[in-house]
Amino acid sequence: MLRIFSLLFFSLISLHAFATNADAPATENNTGFEVLIAQLPTTRLSKMAPLVDEIAAQSAPQVPELLLNLMEGQLYYLKSAHELVYAQENQQQTYNLTSVLNASELAPVTIYALKKIRTNNRIRGQIRELLANIDLSDKSATVRLQAVKQLLDNPNKTGIASVTRLIKKEQKNDIRVLMSVVLLVEQLDKGTLAEKIAAISQLKGRLEPAVKNALVKQLNKLSAQQDLSAPQNKSELHNALTHAIGKMEQDGDFYQLLDHLFFGLSLGSVLLLAAIGLTITFGVMGVINMAHGEMMMLGAYTTYVIQQSFPNLIEYSLLMAVPAAFVVSGLVGILIERGVIRFLKGRPLETLLATFGISLILQQLVRTVFSPLNRQVEAPQWMSGSLEINPLFSLTYNRLYIILFALMVFFSLLMILKKTSLGLHVRAVSQNRDMARALSIKSSWVDAITFGLGSGVAGIAGVALSQLTNVGPNLGQAYIIDSFLVVVFGGVGSLWGTLLAAMTLGTFNKFLEPSMGPVLANIIVLVGLVLFIQKRPKGLFPQKGRSVE
Repeated sequence: MLRIFSLLFFSLISLHAFATNADAPATENNTGFEVLIAQLPTTRLSKMAPLVDEIAAQSAPQVPELLLNLMEGQLYYLKSAHELVYAQENQQQTYNLTSVLNASELAPVTIYALKKIRTNNRIRGQIRELLANIDLSDKSATVRLQAVKQLLDNPNKTGIASVTRLIKKEQKNDIRVLMSVVLLVEQLDKGTLAEKIAAISQLKGRLEPAVKNALVKQLNKLSAQQDLSAPQNKSELHNALTHAIGKMEQDGDFYQLLDHLFFGLSLGSVLLLAAIGLTITFGVMGVINMAHGEMMMLGAYTTYVIQQSFPNLIEYSLLMAVPAAFVVSGLVGILIERGVIRFLKGRPLETLLATFGISLILQQLVRTVFSPLNRQVEAPQWMSGSLEINPLFSLTYNRLYIILFALMVFFSLLMILKKTSLGLHVRAVSQNRDMARALSIKSSWVDAITFGLGSGVAGIAGVALSQLTNVGPNLGQAYIIDSFLVVVFGGVGSLWGTLLAAMTLGTFNKFLEPSMGPVLANIIVLVGLVLFIQKRPKGLFPQKGRSVE
């Protein structure tokens, strides 16, 4: 029994020794890190740079966070515990503390219990370079790519050396290509004449602004040298630089054109959503609805109310707001048609004045309920950011989704009008109201549903507008005139005409704005539209039917 107990005892000692030896490297690394950071509170500012380099060379996992907090001025020494901490001021004017070594939270203290680890601009710049170099070896491909982009914009010796060492080990092709661009830019700056020409030939097709800046800088330097001594052996380098810069400017102009086209289509999509409901009501009923903009406003405020009611569901708020805005604006539209418009049929001037009065009432109602101040609607995470095609051209997600959403609404409405009995009745009433009545179609019921449908679509447009601008009582007034222009330009009652007119007006506007400004661009578009209507009074796609004739 004594032998068995002895064997067990020695076995436990051996296992403990093995575990201790296995953890020895990590312990040594942490000990080295602890020794170095313990010197931070007592190190003078003039001696800080070498110490920061030594800390950055450690493999401890706390290194990146420590350097980041040191750069941002949030690294302190807690006098009572003789410990380094991260400190952030709270609303009680005390500081919340987090331990550097074990990330545990400590009790808040006043500023008098802390000593700040000082830095200056030189050390902060040094830390930025060190953090970028640490990120070059990060496990995340996104972090590595961002680090290489940062190095391309702000090259430094340490970063260039790291890229030279890591480029062969890099597995991601796009990161490896960008690393090669960094090395080529360095070769362009410090290489021989032959190396510079070789670098230019490989950089010629690149689109990064930093590459163009490097080429322009090299050309300016070469021009200054030629003014002094005019060396003829550098003419080949001058020609290569000029040709490469010209190619990059040509590519830049092309992608700028695509950028204007994308913003024009996004503006056209907004106009399409705003005008498509007006096309239906104007085409079927002949009603000039001046309250159409307020239907969009109600849709935008519906989105705001949903986000306030469900603050934890921001990611799904727009999906909830689309049907809610359609129902709210549609019901308000039906009430307007049943309560006011049906009593004014055949009297367009009175209808226009009545709907204008309703628009003022709705604006004042919103001011009373929500106040006159604009309201901010949050964008879900999936609508934030942009899709980067290349360094010069990117598609913002909010505008891209609005283009797709507008097309989806358009084709859904087109299917309703072409494939359903409601759509058949709407087309019948719009083409010949008297004949539709003779065929037992309830034109008054069709008018109410049509007006509600057009108002509901306007409410959906308000949901989209809430992602592009602030929500306020005057939101609809900015789009009502443009909506009527789209309807008249495309042809009253024509959905395809509305689509083409909205995209055309939006694109023309965005192409004219950079050179002429937004006001003059709107004036030119309006004058061109007036001249077009003089030639084609019925628009691009005129309505057909006996009643039209």
